[in-house]
Amino acid sequence: MRILTSFASICLLTAAAGAQTAAQKPAAPAKPNATAAPAPVVTPPDYVIGPDDVLDVVFWRDKDMSAEVAVRPDGKISLPLLNDVQAAGLTPPQLRDRLTEEAHRYVEDPNLTVVVKQINSRKVFITGQVQKPGPYALSGPTTVLQLIAMSGGVLEYAHSKKIVVMRTENGRQVSYPFNYNDVISRKNLRQNIELKPGDTVIVP
Repeated sequence: MRILTSFASICLLTAAAGAQTAAQKPAAPAKPNATAAPAPVVTPPDYVIGPDDVLDVVFWRDKDMSAEVAVRPDGKISLPLLNDVQAAGLTPPQLRDRLTEEAHRYVEDPNLTVVVKQINSRKVFITGQVQKPGPYALSGPTTVLQLIAMSGGVLEYAHSKKIVVMRTENGRQVSYPFNYNDVISRKNLRQNIELKPGDTVIVP
């Protein structure tokens, strides 16, 4: 009888120790939600929709009319029922108003939002003596020096004191000089201007 009692006590102690060990184990980290929707892009104050931009048009009570769309080169988007609608040249609120007007033909009280998912139409260009010349998306405030850094930096034999920013203002071409050596030496920093869509930086 004593043997059975001792054996039962050992079993109880073992079970209690196992429960305590399990309680002390750290909880497994939560897996990230793979289906979470990406956050909308923060649009610049002067942003207007352009070709290649990606938009999410959501009709709250009419999901069949909702779609993620890319703006075509002709500036239009295609949506269920509404077909082709001009989007380029409009701000997101202006496009929402236009789509609401178009949707009244099919829905009694359309309620929709236009979310910008990707901005691909705002581009700046850099050419000449840099590591990676070409177009770059202007998704946020970007200076001349930042664009040069994005393009891999100036090459060894570049005339870095004679860099020029070409810009179209009021229908005519204007140029802004940029002395790379001065800027990295913290001299005349005002020449490190913020770039605008369509600007071209020339590194001779």
